[in-house]
Amino acid sequence: MISLALCCLSAFGGAELKPASIAETQKQKITITKVYDFACPWCYVSKRRLDQAMAQRPNIDFSINWIPFQLNPNMPREGRNRWEYYRNKFGEESDKKILEHHRRVGAGEDIAFCSDPEAMAPNTLAAHTLMYWGGQDPSVDTHVLAEKLYYSHHVACENIGDHDVLVRIAGEVGMDTTIVAQKLAAGDDQARVKEQINSVSSQGVRSVPYLVINNQYSMKGAQPVNALLEVFDLVTKRP
Repeated sequence: MISLALCCLSAFGGAELKPASIAETQKQKITITKVYDFACPWCYVSKRRLDQAMAQRPNIDFSINWIPFQLNPNMPREGRNRWEYYRNKFGEESDKKILEHHRRVGAGEDIAFCSDPEAMAPNTLAAHTLMYWGGQDPSVDTHVLAEKLYYSHHVACENIGDHDVLVRIAGEVGMDTTIVAQKLAAGDDQARVKEQINSVSSQGVRSVPYLVINNQYSMKGAQPVNALLEVFDLVTKRP
């Protein structure tokens, strides 16, 4: 069972802040639980902003727990055309406005969102499962793996529900591609990952990205860098 602290920062419309403990302050450590879906453009924006914020606090030891979520768990395993899916979901006019907004925001984070008319909207369960395996392997940097999966979907216009794509990415972070291919084909650990997704949903998470900082403060949406820094400084009591 995955437990999230479903409280919110007062600055973002939630409850009162709790002070960090003395031990946490001395250690200068921050654990971030990040609920995400690779198909979500705002999750990619959130990751890039989180990268920037962490880079501005080099004296803090950050640890990230990646918790999977699926915006559309009923997506066919083979996926479907991305733009057709967006049009059906948002309507043609709203779809154009939303995608243009994504591209404007993405440009500010050095993300050139995909515009290939043949791009697919994926079922992200297999990609989440690959992340789960990466998290079990101490030699794999899951932050790097996540970036590669986000980039593959959002910039390279690839289908991250395709096992061949996932096997290639696994090899890029040092995972054994033969073993990964075999496990993907067998559906290993997908039931376990579904349990994680269901656990998060049962705790009230309905949208992503969703961050929990040191199991104390939660932040919804792709928060700006300054907002993230504010929380980091509160946790570590930085003057």
